[in-house]
Amino acid sequence: MENSKSVDIKSLSRKTLSNQVIDEIIGLLTSGKFRPGDRIPSELELMEICDVSRPVIREAMTSLEVLGIVNRKTRNGTFFADRVGSKPFSMMLALSSTDFVSIIETRVALELGLITLAAEKITDEDLARLRDLIDEMRGLPTEDSSEVDKEFHKAIALAAKIPLFEAIIDPLQSFHQKVLEQIPLEDRNLAQTIEYHVDIYNALEKRDPIEAYAAMYRHLDFVRKKAMKRFKAEES
Repeated sequence: MENSKSVDIKSLSRKTLSNQVIDEIIGLLTSGKFRPGDRIPSELELMEICDVSRPVIREAMTSLEVLGIVNRKTRNGTFFADRVGSKPFSMMLALSSTDFVSIIETRVALELGLITLAAEKITDEDLARLRDLIDEMRGLPTEDSSEVDKEFHKAIALAAKIPLFEAIIDPLQSFHQKVLEQIPLEDRNLAQTIEYHVDIYNALEKRDPIEAYAAMYRHLDFVRKKAMKRFKAEES
């Protein structure tokens, strides 16, 4: 075997072979036998290990590539991705795209955790970026602050310095943007929104995780109630 690492994958039944191969290959990562960036055994090696045909192996590898779990490199073989991509999370959100309540509450849960870590790790450069966005928000010609708000929250998420979460930020914000679009302009309040963002900034500037958590909760709860009011009105 060309790959120096020992691989022991159990023989597979003929039912849903491709899915089973996918599970076994992912298992190489979760078991610790392989690490991100490692080369995966060749098709011939996997055929022998898994006791399946080449078309089954290729179908499984194509699915893993679509998910961003593996990368195929011409002439060099196939490798596990060296970092998490956004595709798996994007697909999860796509399947939940009509469940607005779940998307809203997922955002609340994630961001409340993120901001406590951001308060501990935030840099002066991060704070300067947040100040610029608040200034930009103050100069908006309408009540619609959604685009600037998105950048503000993304800056906080990045300030938390969690590489694993960076793949989640953009797809989550894209879906949450669809939620915000359900709130009419007349139901928005730019002055109030700016006040929430200033409170969040002040807490982060003090590097106070508890105050930052409380400030972020007040802001997200404000948005959640606005969105839920709209959804309830549509359902009635």
